[in-house]
Amino acid sequence: MEELYKESWDEGIGRHRSPFVFRGNCCARAGLSTSLMRLAGDAYPALDRLEGHLLRNFRKYAHAVPNSDVGGSIWNWMALAQHHGLHTRLLDWTYSPLVAAHFATDNLATYDADGAIWCVNHHQILETLPQALREQVAEEGVDVFTAEMLDHVASSLEEFDALSKDEFVVFLEPPSLDERIVNQFALFSLISNPARSFDDWLRDHPGLAKLIVIPAEMKWEVRDKLDQAGITERMLLPGLDGLSRWLSRYYTPKGNGGGRREDRCREQQ
Repeated sequence: MEELYKESWDEGIGRHRSPFVFRGNCCARAGLSTSLMRLAGDAYPALDRLEGHLLRNFRKYAHAVPNSDVGGSIWNWMALAQHHGLHTRLLDWTYSPLVAAHFATDNLATYDADGAIWCVNHHQILETLPQALREQVAEEGVDVFTAEMLDHVASSLEEFDALSKDEFVVFLEPPSLDERIVNQFALFSLISNPARSFDDWLRDHPGLAKLIVIPAEMKWEVRDKLDQAGITERMLLPGLDGLSRWLSRYYTPKGNGGGRREDRCREQQ
């Protein structure tokens, strides 16, 4: 708790308001590559073309699904696609350090590996943005973007990527698509080069992030305390699926990984 809330005091308002957003990984070595990068591997070097095919067809077929229309913004469509498991350049983040701790400890099959929580200072990242995006957040007086704000500057991925010759990252707040988005205090990172992993970009921008490692031997203690605090699948994944996942994990005896070997060190979508 001390590590997660370090640097959260805001002298200007006299309140604790952390400048960090968080992401939990079951394995500390997992990194911050996107699902789009993992889908393509080395066999599909033109990730922007693959991304275009995926999103175009997702929009085409999603219209047949009830309650799937999120308007015309490509950013809302990307958020919807990511939320439902499509491979995109987006990465899931949360404002809640405890929600991140949940996703670092929810997979019992990885309890022999160190977990990790990435902490990224989204206030300082604003200083790395192209001028047009900095002006937009300054005008709105906020630290992260909505789809409407991004649309004012770039209404397509091609326009977004072309805003600067230097690669940059923005944080995007999705619309409240369902209870899962709301309960997880979720937001997404969006990088201007789909072939670049976020951790690789962060290495070129020192001081913007820190990595908190959860030693494997501490995972059970962290997990038990999160359960007692109500940070569980039942709350974060509302519905019968989340309830079943919570009960199955909660009642798994200690020492029984409860998962398949090939699932170890998976990365969250």
